[in-house]
Amino acid sequence: MNLHLSATAPGKALVPHYIPAGNECELFELAWKRKLPLLLKGPTGCGKTRFVSHMAAKLGLPLSTVSCHDDLAAADLTGRYLLKGGDTVWVDGPLTRAVRNGGVCYLDEVVEARKDVAVVLHPLTDDRRILPLERTGETLEAPAEFMLVVSYNPGYQNILKALKPSTKQRFVAIEFDFLPKEQEIAIVSAESGLEERQVAPLVNLAQRLRAMKGHDLEEGVSTRLLVYCASLIQSGLKPREAISAALIEPLTDDPDVRLALREVAGAIIP
Repeated sequence: MNLHLSATAPGKALVPHYIPAGNECELFELAWKRKLPLLLKGPTGCGKTRFVSHMAAKLGLPLSTVSCHDDLAAADLTGRYLLKGGDTVWVDGPLTRAVRNGGVCYLDEVVEARKDVAVVLHPLTDDRRILPLERTGETLEAPAEFMLVVSYNPGYQNILKALKPSTKQRFVAIEFDFLPKEQEIAIVSAESGLEERQVAPLVNLAQRLRAMKGHDLEEGVSTRLLVYCASLIQSGLKPREAISAALIEPLTDDPDVRLALREVAGAIIP
């Protein structure tokens, strides 16, 4: 099973740093109190995963994060029978564990998973809040402490990988985007340790490169990449080398596009 899973429990770690851009923290807390599933929409690296980690820790809820991919099937989330010591035993998947025990189950980039995953999620996203386990004959009722959160990047949608309207309308949705300039400078500086005056030109460059999305680039510079770049500079790497490694090479393999990006970078950061 190729499953990237991380789990945290309340009291085990500090609340991750997060700067709100609007009322998303209030919406998350209200959705949790009202037992509503939550859908996060936004570009890669704009802070969706950090936001979920922040809110789960703030509310004192266990968090299970699943990074969805092409081979992720419903059984990877619900569980399966496995051989252990010559016996066949049922082993809960991350979604089932969250439903049994309470907490937040976060499915990152849910549209990347196989189509049967949506079928499993539907009973959990209406007033029933149940998880039927056909293989064990159980029907689990989600406790009040359980919350389902999913995310996806609408910019990558296509006919084969799009969240169906019938699925989207089961969620309360929050749209994410990159932070305003001053806020992004502050968070990149806080994450990397690089002074804000040194971070500011990097954010200016990122905004220029984001404007090229859909033309020469499939995706713009994420805040995550900005933190990587600033961290390299803070560690002593020359700015041009850090920009190449963190802001240009990850965006494209096309040599002509890379050359054009370096020219843009050189005009902003000599």
